[in-house]
Amino acid sequence: MGGERLIRYGGGFAEDLVVSARGSWLQTAGGRRILDFTAGQICATVGHNHPRVTAAIRNSLDEVIHLNSWMLSPPVLALADALLATVPAPLDRAMFLSTGGESIEVAVRMAKLSTGRFEVASLTRSWHGLTGGAAALTLAAGRRGYGPTLPGSFALPAPYAYRCPVRACDGRCDCTCLEAGFELFDQASVGSPAAIVAEPVLSAGGVIVPPPGYFARLLELCQEREMLVVFDECQTGLGRLGTMYGFEAFGVVPDFLVLSKTLGGGVPIGAVITSAEIEAICHGRGFVHVTSHVSDPMPAAAALAVLEVVREDGLPARAARAGERLRGHLDELAARHEVVGDVRGMGLLYGLELVEDRDSRRPAEAMGLALTEECERRGLSINLVRGGTGGAANCLRMAPPLTISDDEIDLAAEILDTSLAALPSTSHA
Repeated sequence: MGGERLIRYGGGFAEDLVVSARGSWLQTAGGRRILDFTAGQICATVGHNHPRVTAAIRNSLDEVIHLNSWMLSPPVLALADALLATVPAPLDRAMFLSTGGESIEVAVRMAKLSTGRFEVASLTRSWHGLTGGAAALTLAAGRRGYGPTLPGSFALPAPYAYRCPVRACDGRCDCTCLEAGFELFDQASVGSPAAIVAEPVLSAGGVIVPPPGYFARLLELCQEREMLVVFDECQTGLGRLGTMYGFEAFGVVPDFLVLSKTLGGGVPIGAVITSAEIEAICHGRGFVHVTSHVSDPMPAAAALAVLEVVREDGLPARAARAGERLRGHLDELAARHEVVGDVRGMGLLYGLELVEDRDSRRPAEAMGLALTEECERRGLSINLVRGGTGGAANCLRMAPPLTISDDEIDLAAEILDTSLAALPSTSHA
């Protein structure tokens, strides 16, 4: 393929070179068409190479691509106005960066600076990035072999009902994990609680959906400890869960909202949104986070185009409707194939957990790898996520572009069904 001279950064590379992409489809150098049920890296919110996004990038190439960090441009100001118009009070200040990991770093730095404390917790099976501070809060993968993480980092059990971490429920989370997690946090804390970082739905950890009331209770527990709440919506923001933002689906408002992937439409950009009060405290205490690409105009122009398409085309509502269609197919697959132990998700973010049998729930790890390869061979790109260093989740994650058609959803389900049936170790229900 030609990747021998590249540093490998997460397993092997795909065999086929991709030479073009549009909408939900990839084209390889060998002439194959592949239906992309991953939206790239969950970044192609409005589909690959959307004409509004490419036009915004071309326009930036003629006007301004990059500036010194203290210089502003019309695309940055326009993006701030448009983005802040989509969130409720008191969220009314924005900062634009390069990636989700960097944006998590900024949110956590601001939370520590504004509270004057340093202890930060995240959920097991979470993914928040692999830069220094973010890596300390990422518990889905990438932890072993790198030495100590950031002091003051804590883990709370994820609301993983299918494999309850505290053995208190079976199939329906009753939030015992949340209460027990905070009790453990209190016992381990040195008295400096600053923030909680959480995804509305834990994506890389196995598409784990918290139950109703979970985040309302989490906010109460944080308020009791004067901790700030950071919602990492890099994968769930801009319509992915069927609402503009995941926090809306759970009826809460965080102190910080972090965006990246879905905002850029394939262009690297991240955002931190918080309140004027928190921003003023941080500024007064000398907040500094300067990089070469903060407030860059070209990514801002691309993100503004993505946001306009999401709003004008009603993509959150479209994702909710398409998600119902996808869920129907996945439930049918579960009825037909014994290897499907659990179906879970929201909007256009769904997962199938694969098991050797439904009684033991032993993870079908070899099956997961073989199934993704079979799907790829038949023209469907899909992710396998493992769900944590010490965890058991072996989940096929589906996150297609929000512009995907009904016919494309039907085709993906057909390929997945055929691929499941083709594997010799697959038994049928």
